[in-house]
Amino acid sequence: MNIPENFNPNAAASADAGIFGLPFTSENAKIIIIPVEWELTTSYGRGTANGPAAVYEASKQVDLHHHDYPDLWKRGIWMDQFPEELRQLHDALIPEAETIIQAAETGELEQFPEKFEPIYQRITEATIRKNSWLKARIAYWKAKGKTVGLLGGDHSIPLAYHQWLHDQQEDYGVLQIDAHLDLRKAYEGFEYSHASIFYNVVTQFPQLKKLVQVGIRDYCHEEAEFARLKQEKISVYFDRELRKQQFEGRLYAEQVQQMVSELPGRIYISVDIDGLDPVLCPNTGTPVPGGLQFEELMYLLNQIKESGKQVIGFDLCEVAPGENDWDGNVGARVLFQLCGISR
Repeated sequence: MNIPENFNPNAAASADAGIFGLPFTSENAKIIIIPVEWELTTSYGRGTANGPAAVYEASKQVDLHHHDYPDLWKRGIWMDQFPEELRQLHDALIPEAETIIQAAETGELEQFPEKFEPIYQRITEATIRKNSWLKARIAYWKAKGKTVGLLGGDHSIPLAYHQWLHDQQEDYGVLQIDAHLDLRKAYEGFEYSHASIFYNVVTQFPQLKKLVQVGIRDYCHEEAEFARLKQEKISVYFDRELRKQQFEGRLYAEQVQQMVSELPGRIYISVDIDGLDPVLCPNTGTPVPGGLQFEELMYLLNQIKESGKQVIGFDLCEVAPGENDWDGNVGARVLFQLCGISR
């Protein structure tokens, strides 16, 4: 790597430094992070569109000597930019999305569905436009031999990555860390919803051979039935069942070994920050009691690395800034770990 001679990894990050305070450019960085400032279908708490900026700022407080991968920073990490025109489009559509969400809560959406069809159409067209840009951007960096990760934004954003993976015609599996199954066919009428991401992936992309979901603790009947019908492709590790087994003497290491063994040799990792204990992410859109502790997630990710399986891509979603930088702080450290285990 072309590291500037005067760069001191022990010093505080300079004001003009990149993500994690690093001096790399897009040309000499091995790892590219694409921020995706998008949350049109968020149905509870908003703020994840500002998550990439929060993680970026907090990353400059992360010391560069990674405990597991001390020389990780030398690979080079660089953060791309989300197009201003797409952000403006997103922001212009937020009031319309909220109109639909409010109508769903009052019953007006069910009573007069035709009234909201034009709004759905505009939001769908905008989402397709964003996905098209993102898929092309992933392809651009991949063609240059880069490791690519996404930083959201709500959990709908990885669809473009799976569209790109589909085009590669190679089998892979997904490790999903999440409080939710995200297996709804649609939510509040949005087919590209954050609550539908893995329904879309499972049903649209035959290259996906296994989906392993960890930390799940909030889901509906429709999702539970879909997971049951697709159990040859979907393995769900419910948070309550994991804890029950631990209370009765099973080691977390044994549980992780089982999770890893179910995944194929090529893995995409999708981390919804609400898969963690909400103490670690209090401002995420849909926090749920329970979840993984920080070091439990670190151990799981490291076991993926130690297994020899290849991490072919990743995303971190649903980080939302609050009154302080805590959510961004935790998100930055999760992102650093994801960079560490990726090829």
